[in-house]
Amino acid sequence: MQSDFPVDAAPAKRPERTILEGRYVTLAPLDPGLHGEDLWEATQGEQNDALWRYVTDGPFPQRDGFDRALAGMAASEDPLYFAIVGRATLRAAGRASYMRIDTRHRVIEVGSILYTPALQRTRGATEAMYLMARHAFEDLGYRRYEWKCNALNEASRRAALRLGFTFEGIFRQHQIVKGRNRDTAWFSMLDSEWPRRKEALERWLDPENFLPSGEQKRRLGDF
Repeated sequence: MQSDFPVDAAPAKRPERTILEGRYVTLAPLDPGLHGEDLWEATQGEQNDALWRYVTDGPFPQRDGFDRALAGMAASEDPLYFAIVGRATLRAAGRASYMRIDTRHRVIEVGSILYTPALQRTRGATEAMYLMARHAFEDLGYRRYEWKCNALNEASRRAALRLGFTFEGIFRQHQIVKGRNRDTAWFSMLDSEWPRRKEALERWLDPENFLPSGEQKRRLGDF
């Protein structure tokens, strides 16, 4: 594969606090007043301890600590956080962000993803990632879209591959998170790859791909 080739050097646009509308979910700028109660209720209790295992924040035994963290996220420019709101329920069921934003080299990462049980393994969960990738490539002009996760986080690694990211390797002793070593698995998607990934995602997300029971007819990998 040729790696040394001319490239348009115009910078990408910085992501802004905008609304990304989908069929199943809406991504909206994270707002503690609008989304805090939903996210607090959906992430509390011992049954949700696993949600916090691989993210850099939480868990939050007290509401005031959760509110302070959410306020910091809402004010942040990089990462730039979005709430994932169900179109049917109008309730926030997760969050995600654009981060490590490099407009000069047109590289951006999707990360700090937290899906509550209500969002996990749903069409909305996949659509949220589709909406963010589409916006990054088509509206903002990025060349490289990154996904990174704890190398031990098998669910996140499977999700990256399912969505069409390419595994690039392990950065050993990359970070210290919550007092523990983190080796980081790196994945990427390129602008040249996006059209085929987009087509596959749109075909999978099409309501015609689902039975009345909600079961998928064809897996995303089949497309």
